[in-house]
Amino acid sequence: MPTNEKRSWKWISVVATVLLVGAGIGWWLYRRSQDGTQYQTAAVLRREIIQSVTATGQLNPVTNVTVGSQISGIIQTLYVDFNSSVKKGQLVAEIDPATYRAIVQQTQGDLANAKATRDLAQVNAKRSKELFEAKLVADSDYDTAMATLRQTEATVLMKEASLSMAKVNLSYCSIYSPVEGTVISRSVDVGQTVAASLSAPTLFVIAADLTKMQIDANVAEADIGTIAEGQAVDFTVDAFPGRLFHGKVTQVRNAPITVQNVVTYDTVISVDNSDLKLKPGMTSNISIIIEQRDSVLQIPNAALRFRPPELTTNTTAQAAVPGAGGLRTRLKSERRTDRTIYVLKTNKLLPVKIKIGISDGVYTEVLGNELQESDNVVTAILKQGRETTTSNPFSGGTRLH
Repeated sequence: MPTNEKRSWKWISVVATVLLVGAGIGWWLYRRSQDGTQYQTAAVLRREIIQSVTATGQLNPVTNVTVGSQISGIIQTLYVDFNSSVKKGQLVAEIDPATYRAIVQQTQGDLANAKATRDLAQVNAKRSKELFEAKLVADSDYDTAMATLRQTEATVLMKEASLSMAKVNLSYCSIYSPVEGTVISRSVDVGQTVAASLSAPTLFVIAADLTKMQIDANVAEADIGTIAEGQAVDFTVDAFPGRLFHGKVTQVRNAPITVQNVVTYDTVISVDNSDLKLKPGMTSNISIIIEQRDSVLQIPNAALRFRPPELTTNTTAQAAVPGAGGLRTRLKSERRTDRTIYVLKTNKLLPVKIKIGISDGVYTEVLGNELQESDNVVTAILKQGRETTTSNPFSGGTRLH
């Protein structure tokens, strides 16, 4: 074989060998990367955090006055309608007064008759007294005349009272507004008969001042301990989804409200409604601000729940052995504010003891200097690899192979 051909075959063999070795190394590196555990991490942030309690409630006027009727009858005239503005003492409705006017006239006649009977009894009593003093009538006749006089005088008093009552009922035919405000409900129409035999029927509901309203929010018993008067409140209503309204806690009522074994407490929130955008009865989604802090370190709550598989297995095994302590012992030894999280650095899981502060339900404040903004905390495992543990998680980290 010629020398040039031998050299060519030698170079081809060298190149093929290099390619095969490179392919083997690449495949080994690829398999190594695929065999490693992949973690989901989140960066430690520094920003504002707000701890709040959420609830729902209903918007109501601060003062609602129900205007009713003390007498029965037919509605003759209505002077106001829905959304009408009324003044205190303004005439708002009239009941047909014909029946009550007739009763007044009847009682006036009864009173006049009673007075006439009384006058006659007075004359008879005077005459009987003169005859009695002259000893011309018996004692019994004199006593009867005086008793008859007193009876007629009592009858006059009763008729006068009946006339006063009839006049009062006649005055009730005219219904006036007791407060200044806005009519938010009208329950009757002209020609409708109202019956006040058992209870006063409702004719109108008047809100005293719609520029000042309140929310009656139902706060769960688990959260009521953090609520106090004066706390700021943010809330939204479905009618204005892009607008955030504000209020303030003015009262936490002690009367419990139990619905299907769920206990809540009525929390009253004052609201300024100067632009009259909010309507009575609107459902509001409220957020009571318990505590607010600016520019603090935060981590996701998922980082507080994360535990490496090896630690979870070991603690589960310990908990299964009587007297070993296990997870319950560990939780008892750690205070609620002291937590262990895991930071990923150079493919190592490093356990870090931290103290936590307030939480907004998604992120939690980190106290102290154990974490920095550049750290990445582990929140979950994306892919479980086939690595082996070379060290205890609590003695310098878990090395991945």
